[in-house]
Amino acid sequence: MSIAIVTGSAGLIGSEASRHFAKQGLTVVCIDNDMRKEFFGEEASTKWQQKNLQAELGKNYRHIDGDIRDADLMNSLFNEFGNDIKLIVHTAAQPSHDWAARDPHKDFAVNANGTLNLLEATRHNCPDAVFIFTSTNKVYGDTPNRLPLVEKELRWEIDPDHEFNNGIPESMSIDSCMHSLFGASKVAADILVQEYGKYFDMKTAAFRGGCLTGPNHSGTQLHGFLAYLMKCTMTGTPYKVFGYQGKQVRDNIHSYDLIQAFDHFFRNPRQGEVYNIGGSRFSHCSMLEGIKMCEEISGRELEYSYEEDNRMGDHIWYVSDVSKFQSHYPKWSLTKDVRTILGEIYEYNTQRWQEPVSQ
Repeated sequence: MSIAIVTGSAGLIGSEASRHFAKQGLTVVCIDNDMRKEFFGEEASTKWQQKNLQAELGKNYRHIDGDIRDADLMNSLFNEFGNDIKLIVHTAAQPSHDWAARDPHKDFAVNANGTLNLLEATRHNCPDAVFIFTSTNKVYGDTPNRLPLVEKELRWEIDPDHEFNNGIPESMSIDSCMHSLFGASKVAADILVQEYGKYFDMKTAAFRGGCLTGPNHSGTQLHGFLAYLMKCTMTGTPYKVFGYQGKQVRDNIHSYDLIQAFDHFFRNPRQGEVYNIGGSRFSHCSMLEGIKMCEEISGRELEYSYEEDNRMGDHIWYVSDVSKFQSHYPKWSLTKDVRTILGEIYEYNTQRWQEPVSQ
C-alpha cells in the first residue's frame, strides 16, 4: 500500500491533491481540523469539502481530525504507516496577513512549528518520501514594490525593459523588507523545507505560490481573492478594495495546474528545491480587471467601496516567473487563465452560494 499524506486536505489545494493522488492509486490520509473556520468564521468552513471527499474517494480516503501543531500526534501517525508513506503534500496553514497580526503566536505555531513537526515526522519515519510544501510569494515581503512600475488605466505594470518583465524569479531577495507576520512565519517554514532537503538529503520542495485559486476555494474577505470576489458579485455582498486605486496586479494559478506541478515533482523529485509557481503572464489580472470579468460572467454588478490605505506589506504588482520549474519539468504547462477560472468558480458554486452560509 502506498500512502499520500495531505495536510489541510479539505482546503482548496489539499482537496485537489487528495482527489488527484487517490486517482493515481495512492491511499490518501487527510489531516484537517477545519481551522479555517476558526480563522475566518462559518462562511470559510471546509466541512462541506471534507464530506465531498469522503463520498467521492471511499476506501482510498482516511480522515484525521488532527492538528499539525501536535508533534506527538504527527509522529505517531507517520510511525503507523512508516515507509508506506511515499508523499506528503503540506498545505495546512494560517494564510492571512491581517489574521496573523491578531495572534502572532498561533500564526507561527501553525505555519512554522507545524511544518517542523511534519518534517521531523517524515525524517524519522519515512525519509525517502517526497515532501511538497505550499509556500507563498509573501516570502519576498514588499520587495516587489520597489520594481519600476507604470500606472495604466486599469492596472499597474512593470517597465517592459526590466529584467523581471516576464515575472519575478526565485533570485529576488527575501531580506531587508517588510513581510507581515504571516510572511515571516512562512519564510521560516520555507527555509526549513529547503534545509531538510539539503542537510538531510530529503526530497523536498517549497512552491512559492502566487494567488492559488479554483472552484473549490472557500473564499472569504481575508483570504481567497478570486473566489471571494465572484462570491460577492453573485450574492450581492458588498466588497472592499484596499489601496493602489484597485490597480494592483496578481497572477492566479488554478488548483488543477498547481497539482499537476506537484505530480511532476513527485515522479521526479529533487532535494531542497524552491520554485516560484503561479499563473505567470498566462493568467493574471488587476483588481479592477477581475471585477469587470466577474460582472461580465455573472451578469450582475458588484457593489464595492474603496479604502485608500492598502494592507501592510501588500504587493502592487506580482507576477511569477515559472521558468525555473518549467526548465526542470518541461512537460508541465499552465492550462487555465483568469477568465476560465472565474467561469468555473461561477458555474460550480451557483447552487451552493444560494444556500445558507453554514452549507
